[in-house]
Amino acid sequence: MDSELIYIFNIAIILLVANIGGMISKKFNQPEVLGQIVAGIILGAGLMAKTEIITEIGEIGVIFLMFIAGLETDIDELKESGKSSSMIALMGVLVPGILVGTTTYLLTNNFEASIFMGIISTATSVSISVQTLKEIKRLRSKEGVAILGAAIIDDVIGIILLTLSVGILKPSEGASLKIVIGKIVLFFVIIVIAGKVLRFLLIKFKELYKINEKIVSFALIVCLLLAFLSEELGVAAITGAFFAGVVFSMTEHRHKVTYEINKIASLFFIPIFFVVIGMGVDLKQAFSALGLGSIIILAAVIAKVIGCGFGARISGFDSKQSLQIGIGMVPRAEVAIIISNLGLSLGIINENMMAITILLVVSTTLVTPSMLKWSFER
Repeated sequence: MDSELIYIFNIAIILLVANIGGMISKKFNQPEVLGQIVAGIILGAGLMAKTEIITEIGEIGVIFLMFIAGLETDIDELKESGKSSSMIALMGVLVPGILVGTTTYLLTNNFEASIFMGIISTATSVSISVQTLKEIKRLRSKEGVAILGAAIIDDVIGIILLTLSVGILKPSEGASLKIVIGKIVLFFVIIVIAGKVLRFLLIKFKELYKINEKIVSFALIVCLLLAFLSEELGVAAITGAFFAGVVFSMTEHRHKVTYEINKIASLFFIPIFFVVIGMGVDLKQAFSALGLGSIIILAAVIAKVIGCGFGARISGFDSKQSLQIGIGMVPRAEVAIIISNLGLSLGIINENMMAITILLVVSTTLVTPSMLKWSFER
């Protein structure tokens, strides 16, 4: 087979296993995303290599997923949840950071690795929860909005903590904390200005240029540009995509854009993203760290549920809602792996700790959809 065309065959196979995995998962009354991830794990276990082009398509998938999450967010509800999301995020960083860091230190007696594992445990990968909430039609619920808001805030806190810890543990490797914070502030200033300008332009040129005919293309351009900008300024690309969606959610084009982007994303990009997550799992390396890792992982899961759940409880949510929010904040995925890769390259953590991170990603990715669905149905 022509090596230049093999990626086309690979994409076809990935879409096939994503659909089969999703159908099997729904057959057992579980979210499709769970079946897609498991299908990816099976596919990646020697059947197909994860190539650069497939990985990049998957990255577009998560950007679209968060863009749709932004489109489906009620800005008034998001504003109302600002204080509660901040409290949930704060407790979701403090409790896992302290509990996982302490657990790691007691097991390894390695202070630097303990600090880094604590930071890794704070990183929430909300894409798993977002897709599950979409499937059970609870993304726009009060709990769903709180999870989204908290995940964005703890992403920013995590970046600051990571930069601070690298600056302390490896001074020559870290950027200035002031510069990092300045970039984050600049990003949110740009988001606010861009939102106001875009809304003005959409109203101003509504009739003159028949913008409704090109609104979906325009929305895609804005989404990708803000995702790129946020990544360049040290904030995750998914954060920029989410806020691009929020901007368009405040316009009259919201439903048209949501419908059209959903069609494109859910048929192609998003299934590939979840299969790619599964394909990135090295089962041999993950299971090599099962003994030590199981204790750290248990601490990481319990810490998120308790920390975020407590933050929700003191913010006015009832016990059931607090549990739902705590579970929704459990997943760790690409962010945790990126942080651990950095720690490994700097010599702060070793291969065993890297394997534990992979095991954390696998386990939380697999259990969260079922746990989240159960928490809303109980």
